[in-house]
Amino acid sequence: MTPVEITIEGPGMNALGTTLMTRLVAAVRAAGEAPILLTGAGRAFSAGLDLKEVVSLDRQSMQAFLERLEELISLIFHHPAPVVAAVNGHAIAGGAVLALCCDAAWCTDDPRARIGLNEVALGLRFPPAVLAAVRHRLDPRHQGEVLLGAGLHAPPDAARLGLVDALDADPLRAARAHLDRLAAHPPSAYAATKGALRAGITEISPEARATFLDKVVPVWTSDETKSRLLGMLRR
Repeated sequence: MTPVEITIEGPGMNALGTTLMTRLVAAVRAAGEAPILLTGAGRAFSAGLDLKEVVSLDRQSMQAFLERLEELISLIFHHPAPVVAAVNGHAIAGGAVLALCCDAAWCTDDPRARIGLNEVALGLRFPPAVLAAVRHRLDPRHQGEVLLGAGLHAPPDAARLGLVDALDADPLRAARAHLDRLAAHPPSAYAATKGALRAGITEISPEARATFLDKVVPVWTSDETKSRLLGMLRR
């Protein structure tokens, strides 16, 4: 089956807002059972969520926003065919999560690129399905450094920590070649094995969902968080 290429592209590098996430959800669904190559545009794979939208949301809208993010992450994470990321530049916060949810991520070796999960440094809490996917993909030995250290890493360090799988001067070429190798396997065997490996990972218990509504969403809409994010936008 011919691979589908999906580009994370919007206004600015922090473009993961409702409009772009909705488009990406539709694109992943439209891919059906075809292999997917996920990449970015310009200097970034994705530098994360649209902070201008985030600071404008009330509690109800924020809940819908984060649930759309969880939907996108879960669709990529559980896609039955191979999904390979070509990390062409910065992959920060939500962008790094998108790369991690792919089956493999080939990253630029450009030393200017930064990859990392800096949510804790921003005072944010992970939605439960997002954290579950990230924990599944990261080696337990590196989870503390990646998640609690909340740093942004140059490509060699990102590879050491498991944020990406390999580096290449031409990550798009390398990702396409790797996707072709994975897609050469019998599709039903690949889908069954991947499904077994990831079964239930992003399914959230009622208790965890209640915590998300009562504890996580209010942090994202708090005055303290919005003030911190507005400070970042003014830099």
